[in-house]
Amino acid sequence: MPDQHQQAETIEQVRERLSTVIDPEVGRGIVDMGLIYRIEARPAGGLYIVMTTTTRGCPASAFLTEAVRACAASVPGVTGVDVELTYDPPWTPSMMSP
Repeated sequence: MPDQHQQAETIEQVRERLSTVIDPEVGRGIVDMGLIYRIEARPAGGLYIVMTTTTRGCPASAFLTEAVRACAASVPGVTGVDVELTYDPPWTPSMMSP
């Protein structure tokens, strides 16, 4: 099992990769938009990511969740990625970084 330092490095690498995922409707990165709520490193290289979209029924939901899964899985040492889509709390523009 990776130590906490290795897990923190993996989470940071995943966050950096996820910053390249662009919401096709808004044209901004999903990390900057505040759509990634949580990234957890799990034993044996697994990841658990909780994210949202700007609205329920967002037509880009499937695209975004698959892009998150693929980007996270591309980080060395990651063996699996579970992505949970949630609307609690609901996304608001105030979650965007300046």
